[in-house]
Amino acid sequence: MTEHKDYAGSKMGMWLFLFTEILLFGGLFLLYSAYLHRYPGEFHEAGKTENLVLGGANTVILIGSSFTVALSITALRLGKIKHCLILLGLTVVLALSFLVNKFFEWSAKFSQGIYPGSEHMKTLPAGENVFNSLYFAMTGLHGLHVIIGSVLLSVVAVFVARGRVNRDDFVILENAGLYWHLVDLIWIFLFPLFYLIA
Repeated sequence: MTEHKDYAGSKMGMWLFLFTEILLFGGLFLLYSAYLHRYPGEFHEAGKTENLVLGGANTVILIGSSFTVALSITALRLGKIKHCLILLGLTVVLALSFLVNKFFEWSAKFSQGIYPGSEHMKTLPAGENVFNSLYFAMTGLHGLHVIIGSVLLSVVAVFVARGRVNRDDFVILENAGLYWHLVDLIWIFLFPLFYLIA
């Protein structure tokens, strides 16, 4: 007896899940906008402390990773399993590179005494304090999504290698790719909010 698979339902479920993610980050973007309106000068000053080079590099890295994950889906649909696995591996490597850059960024802030609850943060003007708090909350939440996406793509790569995901049954990879594109898209909005405001 063949197993019934509801591909349309699976994709619809993924889109609904992504919608909840958009609501989550959308709420944070609205919160950011409200505080930016209240403290424009202080947000501008706080933005000068962000590392534009690392932020820009991370933007390029994530855009590249969106490209590689899209190519992996095409490779699988063409039956090129090895190419698909290489592209998924490259996507995960790019994700880890993003996290390494983010580690250096956060470490630099911590060394300056800028982290939630620190004594130095308490001495900053209210707007700068809010900016830094939002920075840690939003980039931290995004970083968590990068970790989840990396694990998800790694698991899917194992499924591809074992033949459980193949050219005739690729919806799991397609859904994982959709999740990864959302992670990249969120960063495209985070980058100008925190790095280009100065």
